[in-house]
Amino acid sequence: MMTEPRRLGDVSFWYADIGLPERRPPLPGDRDADVCIIGAGYTGLWTAYYLKKADAGLRIIVVEKHFAGFGASGRNGGWLTGGFAWSHEKYATTHGPEAVRAMVGAMNGTVAEVMRVAALEGIEADILPADELMIAKNPAQVARMKAEVAHRRGWGEEERVFEIGRDEALARVNVPGTLGGMIVKGVARVQPAKLVRGLASVVERLGVTIAEGTEALEIAPGRVTTTRGAVRAPVILRATEGFTATLKGLKRDWLPLNSAQIATEPLPDDIWAKIGWQGHEIFGDFKNAYCYCQRTREGRITVGARGVPYLYGSSLDRSGAPDPETVRRLVAILHDHFPAAKDVPIAHAWCGVLGVPRDWCATVGFDPGTGIGWAGGYVGVGVSTSNLAGRTLADLARGEASDLTRLPWVNRRVRKWEPEPLRWLGVTGMYALLNAADRSEARRQGPPSRLASLGNWLTGRG
Repeated sequence: MMTEPRRLGDVSFWYADIGLPERRPPLPGDRDADVCIIGAGYTGLWTAYYLKKADAGLRIIVVEKHFAGFGASGRNGGWLTGGFAWSHEKYATTHGPEAVRAMVGAMNGTVAEVMRVAALEGIEADILPADELMIAKNPAQVARMKAEVAHRRGWGEEERVFEIGRDEALARVNVPGTLGGMIVKGVARVQPAKLVRGLASVVERLGVTIAEGTEALEIAPGRVTTTRGAVRAPVILRATEGFTATLKGLKRDWLPLNSAQIATEPLPDDIWAKIGWQGHEIFGDFKNAYCYCQRTREGRITVGARGVPYLYGSSLDRSGAPDPETVRRLVAILHDHFPAAKDVPIAHAWCGVLGVPRDWCATVGFDPGTGIGWAGGYVGVGVSTSNLAGRTLADLARGEASDLTRLPWVNRRVRKWEPEPLRWLGVTGMYALLNAADRSEARRQGPPSRLASLGNWLTGRG
């Protein structure tokens, strides 16, 4: 049984797959622009793309501390879902249910939009249309699954979300102990680093300047101060997601929450024959501390999960290297769901950071008075959400009223996270309660544990 990864960190497996990029030049001193975007991940690049498509004459500079796609855009699970992963009810309290259904529809449409742009611009990112399959393995998970299906169908996803029985779920992916599953239609698998690298090349061809090795230190109306000089621009757009806490004055706006993954070596055909997975579904489960997996282009399995220890003071990881206990837990998930792969070596383990607002609901916004905008707080579904955010932020920055600028996440403001040590205690307590709930549900084979509700309440997730 092979449990030690051959490679740790080095940003992610996705870059080991294609090689780390050559660095672009940093900002060559003070510069003027029409728009300055902070962060060259999906959100910043999609925003630059749609701004340039709307107005080719705009002078846009994107400043990036490391390289384009260094953050979550190059480390995520490769799930292009178009899913609505936040509380429908929280958005509905301010805008009403119909506005939320409009946002659900807009989110659902992002999968087709990303694939349209990739085809149009020649971005090769292993994009494969598929279904999402989430399985349940005990009565509590079945109850959660049924509630999730009913909830999502009630909010406008009747055509794409439905329940399947045990036999159909096992016929798709042979996971021992499966009792049933939820299917989401109209999703896709992607190689995330290929997508972000391709998008960066496209916006450069359109005339956008990406200044790498250029860390933004402070944002003020009309000015971004960086380690390489200042960018003066009437419009400044922050697209820093989990790295937001590193900016002056924004330490407690979004919590940098870590997620980790492993990738196996390619599986031989005889093992794939036991597992199935011929539909290349993006795959997860209904544990409280859930997992997310994919079957990659070359026949590997990647397994990701939350629960990476939160680093005190909103600190960040070092180039994506997870701790040994996190790796052990991911390997245990792999062997539990796919026992046929228990002797397959682990090629790589890595982690990354995502941005979590205090109410766990994503936002995009723009203040015309200061010329400063922002987008993020995707809570783990940024591959698709960043596209909608980029389109919306481009409209907002240009002062263009549209159906997108009227969606209920626009200009949503929430309170800041608590100071330390309360942040650390809250997140650590949440994970402990979620894992305890999963152990209790597996042992008792009864209804969902109340420990999970307590854990979610503790950090505002519920």
